[in-house]
Amino acid sequence: MSYYAFWGGLPQIALLDDEAKKRRYLQNLYASTYLRDIVERNGVKNDDGLRDVVRVLTSSIGAPANPKRIANTFASVEGKNITNKTIDSYIRYLEDAFLLNEALRYDVKGRKYIGTETKYFFTDIGLRNAILGFRQQEPAHIMENIIYNELLMRGYQVDVGMVEQWGADGQGKRSRLRLEIDFVLNRDEERIYVQSAYSLPTTEKSEQEQRPLNSVGDSFRKVIIVGDDMKTWTNEQGIRIISLWDFLLGIENIE
Repeated sequence: MSYYAFWGGLPQIALLDDEAKKRRYLQNLYASTYLRDIVERNGVKNDDGLRDVVRVLTSSIGAPANPKRIANTFASVEGKNITNKTIDSYIRYLEDAFLLNEALRYDVKGRKYIGTETKYFFTDIGLRNAILGFRQQEPAHIMENIIYNELLMRGYQVDVGMVEQWGADGQGKRSRLRLEIDFVLNRDEERIYVQSAYSLPTTEKSEQEQRPLNSVGDSFRKVIIVGDDMKTWTNEQGIRIISLWDFLLGIENIE
């Protein structure tokens, strides 16, 4: 459904028809080009299994995932038996078709990659939405995916950061907490830490987003990209807060 009743003097029905055509185009592009090519080129025997894996990944952009977790979900929730090895192969096929990108998890203080779980982002949000029938619109995760794609286009190596910090758990006991930094960027000798925050409506939410960045303990640039319409500013901890629109339009840079 269009957000506007009229645009340029055209009635809403014309916009609805135009949007419907775009949606059908994306759905046909996925089914007749991407999916068919993946099946034929890799000799996939279980078309439905491949579609199921794609559906899970489209539903969980920005969330940690791995073949074992996906396989367990199929077995426990849907009663389907798809092995870890098969799911891993399907994911590699999707990456080879440039439908998905994998963001590895990186231990910032330990300076090593964590191989247990990664994140997957779609190279084209329109295709991702088409696969889901334009349902399950999750602004925060979609924004994170858009930022990830933009950072890749700007030439950064993009990882998902993890940093450990001592703190209180849910029962108030002192324990090691694992905090996530949405993106750790590397390019030559440059490093930047970036958080994606759809909105910062309260002080508590702002502190939650800043906490992983403040726990890093180095002097590299730290940035929070916010979906709110706001002016760029830098807080007392040296963290730069900029709006998504200024970032995407190149009005404000993260460097």
